[in-house]
Amino acid sequence: MANQLFSKALVSAKWLAEALGARRLGPGLRVLDTSSYPPGERDARQEYLERHIPGASFFDIEVCKDQASPYEVMLPSEQAFGDYVGSLGVGNNTHVVVYDGDPLGSFYAPRAWWMFRAFGHRQVSVLNGGFRNWVKEGHPVTAEAARPEPAQFKAKLDRRLVKSFEEMLENLQTKKFQVVDSRSEGRYRGTVQEQGFRHGHFTGTINIPFLNVFTESGHQKQAEEIQRLFREKKVDLARPLVTTCHRGVTACSIALAAHMLGKEDVAVYDGSWSEWVVRAKPEDIISEGKRNSG
Repeated sequence: MANQLFSKALVSAKWLAEALGARRLGPGLRVLDTSSYPPGERDARQEYLERHIPGASFFDIEVCKDQASPYEVMLPSEQAFGDYVGSLGVGNNTHVVVYDGDPLGSFYAPRAWWMFRAFGHRQVSVLNGGFRNWVKEGHPVTAEAARPEPAQFKAKLDRRLVKSFEEMLENLQTKKFQVVDSRSEGRYRGTVQEQGFRHGHFTGTINIPFLNVFTESGHQKQAEEIQRLFREKKVDLARPLVTTCHRGVTACSIALAAHMLGKEDVAVYDGSWSEWVVRAKPEDIISEGKRNSG
């Protein structure tokens, strides 16, 4: 497989189908189903067992995270990440293609894409359009679980791509980097209240809902459209950029969109609003909604 393909952040269903048809799946190419859903809605692992892209392994984000953190999906340690993806047959020279089954097209796949990059792996791509369009285009599916040969993956965290609470707090004063919040306008403004959780944002953030970078079909919009979106929101891609959201998931879709425009150094605030609303001072929480407990 040509090395230039390794740098592609997006691959098409056609490209992946041809790669699988040419029997390229193996140590040099692994496919991961990164689907995850809220408890009680859908069972991602069970759906994987019922049908998935042939040869794909199940990447469980509920396993591959910091289990000791009070926040939902914080990055695991280098050792934990390396051991986990190694068990899925991913080595340091493996081209990884990630996808998920979300009806939007992609939801958790960009998070997995960013996780690999955060741990120093650049040979990772998102399946454009996700499983939704893989099926729609008539590509094969299977119920046969993949059993890849374990590989050795040495992870090294790239601190440039991850921001902490302390760094975000400091940026309120220094304004060293721009911050884009990918949540819906209602969550961003705090006009939406869910089970007592207080939504809102912090000073200086720019709201670009992550759905704005996708077409109705679930594919990522063309570069020109994404560039226009950033320009309209006065985001300068020549300056440092950090993305945030509710818990560090949809923020990765904005990071991926900026990456497609050539900005490969976008960092993600891993704890995002879930951490900020707990740790920040009241004056650093901007919300138009009423303050509720929880």
